[in-house]
Amino acid sequence: MRYHAVLFDLDGTLLDTLADLAAAANQVLTDQGLPPHPVDAYRHFVGDGLRTLVESMLPADRRDAATVAAAVTAFQEVYGRTWYTRSAPYPGIAALLDRLTARNVRLGILSNKPDAFARLCVQRLLPRWRFESVLGQRDGVPKKPDPAAAFEIAQLLHLQPSQILYVGDSGVDMRTAHAAGMDAAGVLWGFRDKAELIQTGARYIVDRPEDLLPLVFSS
Repeated sequence: MRYHAVLFDLDGTLLDTLADLAAAANQVLTDQGLPPHPVDAYRHFVGDGLRTLVESMLPADRRDAATVAAAVTAFQEVYGRTWYTRSAPYPGIAALLDRLTARNVRLGILSNKPDAFARLCVQRLLPRWRFESVLGQRDGVPKKPDPAAAFEIAQLLHLQPSQILYVGDSGVDMRTAHAAGMDAAGVLWGFRDKAELIQTGARYIVDRPEDLLPLVFSS
């Protein structure tokens, strides 16, 4: 077996959360009398943490510190009530996790989603599988692509980073893996495109969840 553990990004990799993220963000905008964005626009707004999402969705002339802080609070309130409305695992993810679990591959999640939301999503939408570590964005810990949290997970699993395959859908994920010394697999069913994944260091590009299996199990 080439890798002893698989470390997943969450949004855009395991879970399709785009519609709920966009709906909550657009609700915050319309409540402030600001124009909403098309759902697809949020493919490029998410992935780098909540504050970046909020700054990206706000008009350029409304990104002062006070407005951003208020919008972050409003988003947390709205999303906290509605995050599970349409979010679900991508097709093929359940079968992938079943196969990895059956072969005793260890599983973890590393996300830039706020930690409480990340854990809540996993508990509600991925309850069948044991993830040995689920880490979201936490105060005092640099967010991805800084490798600090990836190193933390490797230490928790008692594995070398080279024994872990990092799977994500964005350039942030690919850069995280590279900085941590992990091989990176970029997935094409998520929020970003193939060109971004290649440009940011993906070792592998996968079209479907089942395509990850030979990467993990080949010697």
